[in-house]
Amino acid sequence: MLSAAEASIDAAAEDDNERARNRAKLWAPPKGRTLQDRRVRTPGMRMEQSQAQAMAARLAAEDARLGAE
Repeated sequence: MLSAAEASIDAAAEDDNERARNRAKLWAPPKGRTLQDRRVRTPGMRMEQSQAQAMAARLAAEDARLGAE
């Protein structure tokens, strides 16, 4: 849907410079948020390596069990 909007805006532009400005506005990240804001993790959501390995083993066991049924 964004591509259709971009095509419509490009068709209305009078020159290449205006097309470039429109494209920059259209694809710019939202104002008020930085890349750092999106990468912040919620406290307490961290998993230790041993926990991740245990979870992977449980998932593998469940996959094997479900595959045998």
